[in-house]
Amino acid sequence: MARCVRPGLGSPSPGRSGARERRPAIAGRTAERGGLPREQVLEIQRSRLLVGALAAVQEQGYAAVMVGNITRQAKVSRRTFYELFENREACLAALVKEILAVIEAELAQANLEGLAWREQVRGGLWVVLSFFDREPELARMLVVESSRGGAQMQELREQVHARLARIFDEGRRVGSRSVDCSPLTAEGLVGAAFGILYTRLARAGQEKMTGLLGELMGMIVLSYRGPAAARAERTRSSPRDLASERPTASSALALAERDPLRALPMRVTYRTARVLECIQGRSGASNRDIADEAGVKDPGQISRLLARLERLGLLENTGEGAHTKGEANAWRLTPLGQQVAQRLWMSRDYESEAA
Repeated sequence: MARCVRPGLGSPSPGRSGARERRPAIAGRTAERGGLPREQVLEIQRSRLLVGALAAVQEQGYAAVMVGNITRQAKVSRRTFYELFENREACLAALVKEILAVIEAELAQANLEGLAWREQVRGGLWVVLSFFDREPELARMLVVESSRGGAQMQELREQVHARLARIFDEGRRVGSRSVDCSPLTAEGLVGAAFGILYTRLARAGQEKMTGLLGELMGMIVLSYRGPAAARAERTRSSPRDLASERPTASSALALAERDPLRALPMRVTYRTARVLECIQGRSGASNRDIADEAGVKDPGQISRLLARLERLGLLENTGEGAHTKGEANAWRLTPLGQQVAQRLWMSRDYESEAA
C-alpha cells in the first residue's frame, strides 16, 4: 500500500504490547485446483473472516461477538480462524486496519500533497466524510464499535488520533494568530471531531457526514486562523460529490464481497461440498452416482439435498427425471454452482458433518 498523503489516517502497525495477526509460513504452490498458491487461498479465507467479523459486530454488538459468531458468518472453520488470527481481538483489529488502509488509498488518490495546510485538511476531511457516507457500516466499525475494544484496539485508535493531531498541529505554522496554540490544541480538536462523528454514526440515521464539512473545518481553522477564516470555511461550497463513487483501491473487504459463498442462505457442509465436487467432475451424474461418491446412503436424503441445491440456483437437472417421475436425473452445475464449487476447492474449508 502506498504511503498516505497528508492528511491521512494510514494503517498503523501493531504496538509491542498488542497481539500480532498470525501469518503462517508459506512456501511454493499447493495441489489446489487451478494451481493457486497457498498464500492466495489463505488471503481468500482471511477476507471472508473480516467480512464475517463486520457482520457479527453489526448483529451482536462488539462486546458480545465471539469467534464462533465470526466463523459462522464467514462460513470458515475455527481451525482456519486460529491459523490466521490469534484471537477475536486480533481479527477485529485487522478489520479496522483494513478499513484504514482503504481510506489511506483514497487519500493518496486525492493528490493532496503540496497543497497549503488548510486545503490539505479540507480535502482530506472531505475524502473521509465521503467514505463514511458511502460505507456507513465500515464507518461505524471504525469510529463507534472500535471504541469498545480491548488494549490492542485502543492502542490502534490512539495511533490514529496521534497521526491526525500531528496533521492539525501543522496549523501553528500558518500565521501569527496561532502563536498561542500548543500541541494540546491539536489533540483537543481531534478529540472533538471524533466525538461529533461518534454521536452522528452511533445514531445510524440518514444524516450525511459530508454535511459536517463546513462546521468541522470552521472549528479546526478557528484556533489557528481566527474567526474570519472560520466563517469562510462554514460558507464555502462543497467539493465534487465523492459519496456515490466506489473506491478503486483493492482490499480484502472488496474481495470477500465478491465471494459467491457469502450469498448462499445455507451452511456449506462437508456433504454439500462433496456433492458439488462430484457433479463438477461428472456432469450429468444421476442421484445414485452422486450418493455413492458423496457417501450418502439414504436415497431420500440425497434427493432432498439435490432439490435444495437446485432451488438455490447451483444445480440444474437435464435428465428425463426433471419432467417424468421414475426416470433418471442428470445433474450439472449452473454458472453460480461452478463459482461456488471453485471457491470451495480454493479454500477447502467447509464444515464437517456426520454421515
